[in-house]
Amino acid sequence: MIRPQPQEVELLVLGAGWTSTFLLPILEKQGIQYAATTTDGRDGTIPFRFDPESDDAGQFKRLPSATTVLITFPLKNKGPARRLTKLYADTHPQDQGSKKTHFIQLGVTSIWKCTSGWQSESSPYDKSDVRAIAEDELMEVAGGAVLDLAGLYGGSRQPRHWVDRVVQTKADLKGKGAVHLIHGQDVARAIVALHKNFTPGQRWLLCDMHIYDWWDLIEDWAISALREAKEDPTSASASEQEVAKQSRLLTWVGELMQEEGVKALPRDSALLGRVLDGRAFWKAMGIMPICGRVR
Repeated sequence: MIRPQPQEVELLVLGAGWTSTFLLPILEKQGIQYAATTTDGRDGTIPFRFDPESDDAGQFKRLPSATTVLITFPLKNKGPARRLTKLYADTHPQDQGSKKTHFIQLGVTSIWKCTSGWQSESSPYDKSDVRAIAEDELMEVAGGAVLDLAGLYGGSRQPRHWVDRVVQTKADLKGKGAVHLIHGQDVARAIVALHKNFTPGQRWLLCDMHIYDWWDLIEDWAISALREAKEDPTSASASEQEVAKQSRLLTWVGELMQEEGVKALPRDSALLGRVLDGRAFWKAMGIMPICGRVR
């Protein structure tokens, strides 16, 4: 279905992907007029594909004027942020002066490369990281703001489904410390809050203010899966392969606790490597995450 596109909106979403499944319903509920793009224009969105090497302003002309432009796709290295913001400004001259458009970039917390201790938005970050370079450029050339996101989850995207990818051996599990997360609904709420209370030239670290211990999560998930297998022999958890896998994970956690002298789970934050302090954004916006702890 073709959705009529307004000439001017409050929020323009460049790249209506997973985050937008949480963001767009909030915008509609709050009556925030928006437009969104996808590469193919599906679901009534505007077709738009940013080429970081091209100065062709053609496709920018079909975008509406916006108070805030949200960039959901990654920008890397120097050049793309300057090019995108310039092409948008060149094709939307009414956005200059007192009506200058605000740009928000969604980034990643992996730019904080320190392997131990507390990290926040004020901590030193890897300025050679390709994502960090692009974020710095956006803040420099357009006064943009950045939301660096912890691990994203929500809907079908669940952390327990990541275990097969990150832990294949006992040695893999031994090396796993903290994991930090943020639910898509809280990402959406953070975007709306930053749209309403824009902070030019500010990078924020966004997480749900919990530290999750991989050992603790994996133990809990393994116990739950084994219980389900016992209670429902027809469930996916009850397959011979799945029962063996969960039993193996549970055994590894117990062995590692003995070997490493860990008396209880979750482990103390000092034992978890890099840990993230995400308090500043929520305090600045006067809101709190609402999705609670991952189980």
